[in-house]
Amino acid sequence: MAARRRSISWLLFLVLVVMPLAEIYVLIQVGQVIGAWWTIALLVADSILGGWLIRREGGRAWRALRDSLSTGRMPARELADGALILMGGTLMLSPGFVTDVYGIALILPFTRPVARRLLTGVLTRRLLGAGAPNARRPGPGPDGPVIRGEVVDE
Repeated sequence: MAARRRSISWLLFLVLVVMPLAEIYVLIQVGQVIGAWWTIALLVADSILGGWLIRREGGRAWRALRDSLSTGRMPARELADGALILMGGTLMLSPGFVTDVYGIALILPFTRPVARRLLTGVLTRRLLGAGAPNARRPGPGPDGPVIRGEVVDE
């Protein structure tokens, strides 16, 4: 539990301290190269592009989710895509170029599969326990008792 708390503390430190400092640094550097007004114009154009991408890819993800549910398939991929688009959209809402790059990488359909594999790996480790390849899953085990029976409808 202590290791988990430490990792959450580091994540919060990165998100609340390091990321804003990186954003400010990049904004200053870009502003020095192209000027303040062009930097602001680039940020506005970036936001417009991000909003358009979110709308387009979010609509695609929603249609894919509805299609998989209507056919009776488990919508694991579609739910992961929706979560990644939501995270990417959240990153696009914050002003700055660094978070926008990460947000666009989560939203674009050709970079999202890489993020989906990373998300799947993180969730798998969290659900099965880190470093426990033989973790016990819920339900009867291979050497547990099995009760055979018959279902009778009345």
